[in-house]
Amino acid sequence: MLMMTSQWLIGLVYFFAAFLLLFGLWRMSSPVTAPGGIHVAGWGMAGAVIVSFLYVFSVSEAARPHLPTNIGLALVALLLGGGAAWWSGRKAAMTAMPQMVAIYNGMGGGAAAAIAAMELFGARALDLPTLAGTLFGALIGAVSLSGSLIAWAKLDGRLDKPLRLKGLQLINAAVMLLTLAAGAWLMLTMQAADGVPGHVPWLIAGFFAGALLFGVLMTLPIGGADMPVVISIYNAFTGLAVGLEGFVLQVPAMMIAGMLVGAAGVLLTLLMANAMNRTVAHVLFARFGDQPVRKGAVITGELKPTAASDAGVAMRYAAKVIIVPGYGLAVAQGQQKLYEFVKLLQAHGVLVRFAVHPVAGRMPGQMDVLLAEAGVPYDLIFQLEDINTDFPDTDMVLVIGANDVVNPVARTDKASPIYGMPILDVDKAHHVYVVKRGEGKGYAGIQNPLFYAENCNMVYGDAQAVLVKMIEAVRGLG
Repeated sequence: MLMMTSQWLIGLVYFFAAFLLLFGLWRMSSPVTAPGGIHVAGWGMAGAVIVSFLYVFSVSEAARPHLPTNIGLALVALLLGGGAAWWSGRKAAMTAMPQMVAIYNGMGGGAAAAIAAMELFGARALDLPTLAGTLFGALIGAVSLSGSLIAWAKLDGRLDKPLRLKGLQLINAAVMLLTLAAGAWLMLTMQAADGVPGHVPWLIAGFFAGALLFGVLMTLPIGGADMPVVISIYNAFTGLAVGLEGFVLQVPAMMIAGMLVGAAGVLLTLLMANAMNRTVAHVLFARFGDQPVRKGAVITGELKPTAASDAGVAMRYAAKVIIVPGYGLAVAQGQQKLYEFVKLLQAHGVLVRFAVHPVAGRMPGQMDVLLAEAGVPYDLIFQLEDINTDFPDTDMVLVIGANDVVNPVARTDKASPIYGMPILDVDKAHHVYVVKRGEGKGYAGIQNPLFYAENCNMVYGDAQAVLVKMIEAVRGLG
């Protein structure tokens, strides 16, 4: 009776958790309701985790002597994982969000792979559909784990240069084929045998080693320009791996959560790739961020430095201003000062809006989150497709720490590695001010002719320091 009650309660809570997850994701579709959606989905998943402890009432007699140890280990894991997540979430700066998301993706994939490993070593997945789901989830989860760790190292500056190795694509293909062959051999051997034959543990270990190695080799050649897309891809991988292992364990909450995260990751990946006018395959195999730069069109004109105070005063007397935030704003932590400057302009009747490129920053949505953190109202934030036609009618544009996403060679220079990538048409505005620390190039490693244009002035310095001077200049006007 107790066993039936626990099973019924587990199923009910799992169903309710799945509902909360779906409802939370629906609320995340709007920036206004997204914070509440995150809390709702989080409580749903917390409920699913807590109720899972009721499985102790339905374990086999052989497993009962090990219950205290297993429950203790589970509680320790929850405390360590939850504590680490809470601490890192509070301590991580906005600039560290991309690498934190990358490593959390990896941990999710690693968890799915660990579940698959226990199923395989314990020979609990012997029928063909279950065994296939276990192996597929193990493969995707292991690739997501090792690939995400490499992405984290790249984003954190621990790996500075993409891997250059002749014939790397052939090596990757060979590693993947060997891994798939090991998986097929495992499937045939374990389905035919009752239990785990002596050679199978070594075959399982080889399978996981191949999957982990493939994730490393696939990610190492990818340049920094493609990190937003890479993060989205591994997010999709992790979700799919969790969903497959949920199928193996027959846990509805895992299946629903995994498939939803996987589907969302796929859609986001396609959107990111489309925003760069390239295919996912090109991102993974063309080494875009580390391609040798071909000689393009000759840039004419000269850089025209100007004082921050002059730029601030000029925007005070403009009618329409568009601000384009980039990663440099996040590095300088200047979002609070930026919004303070915006409110000053608004108080003098200036129409101010923000234009956000889909791949600005180092992860999808980083600029939106950065602005939201400063309290910028959502109705002032516009995506590329919604605001691009307004630049020709805009008096002034303020570009802060952005480069490639405003580079006009993407429209004109077929020799450029970013040719065809949709950009913000900043160069079509009446006048442009660009805030940069120096004269460095963007991720693509190419010069930006916008900076040399007649309608553009450069304001050199740390974004936050520059904005402070602009604020002081506007306030000085009374």
